[in-house]
Amino acid sequence: MNFFWLDASAYAKRYVAEKGTQLVNYLFTRVSLRRMICLFDGGGEVIFVFVRRRNEGKITTTHFNQLRAHFETEFVDLDEVEQVFQTEDQTTDSWDLIEKHSINSTDAILLQCALDRTNELRIEGDNLILVSSDKRLLRAAQNEGVLTFNPETDSQAALDVFIDPP
Repeated sequence: MNFFWLDASAYAKRYVAEKGTQLVNYLFTRVSLRRMICLFDGGGEVIFVFVRRRNEGKITTTHFNQLRAHFETEFVDLDEVEQVFQTEDQTTDSWDLIEKHSINSTDAILLQCALDRTNELRIEGDNLILVSSDKRLLRAAQNEGVLTFNPETDSQAALDVFIDPP
């Protein structure tokens, strides 16, 4: 079985219509929330997407409040989505990924945690798919052997293969 790790760029598409939103919503309709994973600290990045939209005048304060409430209900209040809290060791281990792949610290921590979770899942015969539209993060993950899906550029057919492997 495949599990799906959504970074903030992918998770935000669930709430804000942009390129890739259709495939992220499709994923949410086809896969149980119990097969979804995210870095808890990434929640702040998702909220920042809402803040930026509000500050740019693209959404109203009322809409911002609705988006945030919906996100917090699904992300924080429900315990179905696996929320990962990085350890101190994962944080320090991620520093090598910063240098190796020229990625920022948040992406390096996410990747380190995803690598650790991938290794755990593979022992059980399962796998992890990193869902992101961050090209640098995706490239680093691929170089580290993690399967990836970009909702902005990959197809629904490619996603279907990950959802229901042959």
